[in-house]
Amino acid sequence: MSLKEEFLSLLEKDKEFRYAVAGFLGLEEILKRLDKHEEIIEKLREDFKSLRKDFIELREDFKNLRKDFISISEEQIKISKELAILREEQTKLREEQIKIGKELLSLREEQIKISKEIATLGEEQIKLREDFNKMLEVIKELQVTYYELREGQKKLWDIYESFRASMLYGFSEVSKFAGITFEEFVRNFLSEYLRKLKILPEGESLKKAIIDKEEINMFFEDPLIVGEITSYAENIEEIEKLLRKIEIVRKKYNKEPKKFLIILTVSDRSLAEDLKKKAKENEVELIIGKISEKYEE
Repeated sequence: MSLKEEFLSLLEKDKEFRYAVAGFLGLEEILKRLDKHEEIIEKLREDFKSLRKDFIELREDFKNLRKDFISISEEQIKISKELAILREEQTKLREEQIKIGKELLSLREEQIKISKEIATLGEEQIKLREDFNKMLEVIKELQVTYYELREGQKKLWDIYESFRASMLYGFSEVSKFAGITFEEFVRNFLSEYLRKLKILPEGESLKKAIIDKEEINMFFEDPLIVGEITSYAENIEEIEKLLRKIEIVRKKYNKEPKKFLIILTVSDRSLAEDLKKKAKENEVELIIGKISEKYEE
């Protein structure tokens, strides 16, 4: 390395040498100031970087604030519309309140009018109450009479049932001397009975019939009548048999028939009760002549 190159290198790298040379040349003070300015510039550069960073952050914050402001503005518009609706509703409510006030005033006037009328009707109300109490007494007396009549009717019905059963049994005995079967006798008697009730046309009678291969003891087409006659029943099968035949007739003629079951003798009380219950459930007119000697009627 030449002397010149070495000198320049020292100026560049060796600060004290540079100051010594500068001082020698009268530039020491200038170099010190320049170095100080360089430090200030470097600091300003750092401050500028920091300020730029803060500015970027502020700009982002401003963007967010702008978005928030827009959102707040939209919300404010929405609130304004809702306030307008509320004002309208408030106006309607005020008008309705005025209307209700007028109606209440009218009702109050009507109430005063009614109160005056009630006051004038006080004596009539007392009289009506007295008449009502008298009517209650009459009703109580009628209730007692009704219960007595009902008990009497029940006794009459029991007598009728007993009479009807005895009559049927008597018919069975008579049929033996008349030279006809019990079935024929009952069919003829019931035909006459139904003609008197205007159920059967004049001159018409119940007859035997075979429908879909099922024999029916008593049958008439119009009005539709189905009935069975049996001299003795020892189980519920007698009414089950009748119900089966009724179903066949019902399907064939597509209507509900009048139903009869005539039994001369039932084996015991329990069966009689079961037959009565089953007959009532299916609207079958049941007539029992008597219950076997084992049962005391």
